[in-house]
Amino acid sequence: MTTHHTSTSIELQKLDDTGLTLDDDRQDIRGRKLIDGAGETIGHVSNLFIDAAERKVRMLEVRAGGFLGLGDRHFLLPVDAVTRVEDDAVHVNETRERIVHSPGYDPHLVEAPTREYWEPFYGYYGLPPYWGNDYLYPGFPLSLEQRPTVNEHSSHAQDL
Repeated sequence: MTTHHTSTSIELQKLDDTGLTLDDDRQDIRGRKLIDGAGETIGHVSNLFIDAAERKVRMLEVRAGGFLGLGDRHFLLPVDAVTRVEDDAVHVNETRERIVHSPGYDPHLVEAPTREYWEPFYGYYGLPPYWGNDYLYPGFPLSLEQRPTVNEHSSHAQDL
């Protein structure tokens, strides 16, 4: 059964800001390299945006470039673009060029994003938004050994 959101309130929050944790630490992809479809390293996953109501990861925050935090850029990428996860890397089906030219995101300027804020990211990548009709949460590309057990009554976010 799929639940669809109809409000335009704040729907996604950084996992760091929620007090939630992932059920399985192996699924915490923050800090892992982000690799594009051609095998090039783009940057690293700096945070995860979750739908706290459904406890699902919806967006990856990617940090790229810079030196000691100076001159770095941040990008948002729907979790639907992830094709494979390894111990030290996350692979996506997009190119470096496409990600670099995605809609702008500055984590210091966005305080209370609404659904309208997230919509251009889904549109840019040609992916259906998670609140749309017939949206299916993507199966996360992990081996059976890596998949955690989900407890509906826990205070943990579900696996990607």
